[in-house]
Amino acid sequence: MSSPVPVDPLWPRVAKLFLLLLQLRAPRASPQPHRCPAACICTSDLLSCSRQMLLRVPQALPPTTTTLDLSHNALTQLHDRWLAALPHLEALHISHNQIRNLSPRAFHNASFLRHLDMSSNYLHAVETHYFEALVSLEELLLYNNRIMRVDENAFAKLSGLRKVYLSWNNLTTFPFHAVQGLGIYNLRTLDLSSNSLSSIPVEVLAALPENIGNGLYLHNNPIRCSCPLYLMLQRWNQQGFSSVKDFFEEHTCKVSDNVPRSLIKFLKHSHMFENCSASTKDTDLSHLEVMVGQPILLTCNTSLQQSTTTYMWITPNHEPIKHPGNSNHSLEVYRNSSLRIAVAKPWLSGVYVGLAMNSPYNFSRMCEFNVTVLYPKPAEETFSTGLTTLLGCIVSLLLVIIYLYLTPCRCLGCCKKPAPLSPPQECSAQSSILSTTPPATDGPNRKASANKHVVFLEPIRETQNGKIHLALGEDFPDPKHLKVLQLKSDSESISSVFSDTPIVS
Repeated sequence: MSSPVPVDPLWPRVAKLFLLLLQLRAPRASPQPHRCPAACICTSDLLSCSRQMLLRVPQALPPTTTTLDLSHNALTQLHDRWLAALPHLEALHISHNQIRNLSPRAFHNASFLRHLDMSSNYLHAVETHYFEALVSLEELLLYNNRIMRVDENAFAKLSGLRKVYLSWNNLTTFPFHAVQGLGIYNLRTLDLSSNSLSSIPVEVLAALPENIGNGLYLHNNPIRCSCPLYLMLQRWNQQGFSSVKDFFEEHTCKVSDNVPRSLIKFLKHSHMFENCSASTKDTDLSHLEVMVGQPILLTCNTSLQQSTTTYMWITPNHEPIKHPGNSNHSLEVYRNSSLRIAVAKPWLSGVYVGLAMNSPYNFSRMCEFNVTVLYPKPAEETFSTGLTTLLGCIVSLLLVIIYLYLTPCRCLGCCKKPAPLSPPQECSAQSSILSTTPPATDGPNRKASANKHVVFLEPIRETQNGKIHLALGEDFPDPKHLKVLQLKSDSESISSVFSDTPIVS
């Protein structure tokens, strides 16, 4: 008799199925939201942890942050790759802290950072490795630190750098020859004011492009006085550079190295440098005048080999132009170093500087042109407006004099002899013969009568014995008081013809 086959119990299978159903129905854990640090204020993309007396950077920063403010705290150091959790960070404010130095990888993983403010800290130097990882950096604020030295290659890899602020530090020297590596095409501001610079290479600075010279601030430094320094800054002032024009009275130089306080405002008191004469390089500025609308061709005489040399022009707006030209083709640079301005416009006036470049950061100045665009003069008039006005006044004055002194005489009897009498038949009785002379029969004591009448003469009725008889009007109320007026044919009757006064009786 065979043994029974063992039966696998059913309940373990049921238990496994039940556990599987529980796992499927259990809600999945959602990812934890990014929490804002307790000492900070968070918005959509801004994180502010300012004025919290922080000794270290908070942990678990929101990755959406584009602007981080850690200013006015007590931070002393930044550990390596501390910005790795902020891939979108563009602006970092870490001023007014106590940071003395930076680790070699402090700013790694911050390739999108464009604005860095580390002012008012305790930095003593700017090492090469401090900012070399910030390839997108445009503005660097390092003023009001304790920096005494800047490495020659500290900014060599920052090709997009536009503004560097190093004022109010303890710099005694600066690698000016390395300024060409500060992004020659983009650098606009290099502030070295209020330091301890005692000497500067004037030859190197004088050859810098205008876009750098316009933003190179050197005021409030104890630089040793010299004619080359004065001539360079005076020339920058004449060209309207903001670095000199805006701080004209704050440019100082030291008369003697042995007397630390022998500082003078040499641009304001320029009479001390009256004997300084411009060098040949300063007299190479050519002046060119052209009318509006005409093309301009600027050519520099250079002996450099064109195969290994490229050329660049700096416009009056401090814009670098290389071959083939600008974007709208209004300015073209030829391979032989010539610059062509397609159409002269008034806003294109100014100084154009031609540069020859043997390498990306090694260049020399070739020539300069001061271009003035003029409007055409209008055609000259035959008579000027002033002369025409004067002639008009003279003619008017003559007419007034003629009117006052040379007018015809109004009294015919005074100006010419009486005309001979015409026969009685030719006299016109239609003339108004009016007289106010009282009759001869009246005495001198004749009283004025209140009963006065106006006499209107009518055409001649008849002539008898050479005398003219005038008919009186028939409208008088009392004809008894009327007196008959007779016009004698002698000379006395002629004067009454020209009288305008009506005869009143």
